[in-house]
Amino acid sequence: MTSPSADAYVRLDTHPTHTSAVTATITGPGQEPARALLAARGFEALDEDTLVMARIDHEEPYWAEKAAQALTADGFTTEITPRLREAIDEERTWANYPMPWCTRAEIREVSNEAQKIHDDIRHGRLIIHAHADDNGTTVAVGTYRDTGKSFYLHGENHLRQIADTFDSPAKALTAFERLHGHTMRPGPAPMTDTERAAAEARTSLGTPATERPLRVSQHGYRIRVIRSPQYVNWIRLGCLLYVSWRGPNRSES
Repeated sequence: MTSPSADAYVRLDTHPTHTSAVTATITGPGQEPARALLAARGFEALDEDTLVMARIDHEEPYWAEKAAQALTADGFTTEITPRLREAIDEERTWANYPMPWCTRAEIREVSNEAQKIHDDIRHGRLIIHAHADDNGTTVAVGTYRDTGKSFYLHGENHLRQIADTFDSPAKALTAFERLHGHTMRPGPAPMTDTERAAAEARTSLGTPATERPLRVSQHGYRIRVIRSPQYVNWIRLGCLLYVSWRGPNRSES
């Protein structure tokens, strides 16, 4: 049953300048419930009427569609613009992805875990004590404020994952220094280009961005090829921490 507050109209569209971010514009009465639902789904307020979803894994269209489905289920009138529908229907792939045996759903699961880590760092839930360079790959050590558990993080952007856990910051830092003392630096690593672009998209609708290349698959789908510098060494960690093992020689379904 539609609630009396579900009178807001929500329009979901592509961000005007960011290559994958999504905007949500709310009009009409009863906006707060719609705003709360969008916030729970990863959107952040830009102004009184507009929210933005800008992720580091470029999966915004997928999650925006999930948000639209939740809005509709709660009785809100929701529009997905043709531009966003086109982005949702694109077949997306990462160039040179280090785990080619992972299915599309598994790749999304890995990157969503990386997104959660990024959000925890950005919102101050996960405090980064130090970072280092591990043969071209960024590694870091940090502690969650609420639990006191410390973690060794490997990779950047959509490839960042928890590689080890520790009971205390002291144990984590000791182990981290033993492994990376020669390149260890205090605090978090500088923002990546991907993180910076996402941050700009959340605060402005007018920041220039570089368009990602398109190609067409054998099935006729438009494919968005996403390129990232973080390939080196990550394959040795695999996707065992997040997804079921499929093996590198699994056949495609």
